[in-house]
Amino acid sequence: QVQLVESGGGLVQAGGSLRLSCAASGRTFSGYAMGWFRQAPGKERLFVAAVTWSVGRTYYADSVKGRFTISRDIAKNTMYLQMNSLKPEDTAVYYCAAASVLRLGVLANEYNYWGQGTQVSVSS
Repeated sequence: QVQLVESGGGLVQAGGSLRLSCAASGRTFSGYAMGWFRQAPGKERLFVAAVTWSVGRTYYADSVKGRFTISRDIAKNTMYLQMNSLKPEDTAVYYCAAASVLRLGVLANEYNYWGQGTQVSVSS
């Protein structure tokens, strides 16, 4: 079965950087879109960024444009989210997700598979 495992979260000072990883297994992901979502305490799960697995087309939420970069290493079956210039409002649990269609969707229900999340905390 498809399995997604996030790592790389932690505590960082405002203005700092973190790199999240999502290790994917169980299937060849050609034809898939993959993305990152985040959810702060008491708030809804929101779109962050997405990438098509084979071609590498990307899309970003306005709140992270210019600060975050999504990428993937096909040979390693791993997706990354490089987060720079972090702000306290970036604090959330970050989730890796995959969809079996070439859509860079922004709604959580457009994705078929999910990891269990990794905590990112940014102090002011």
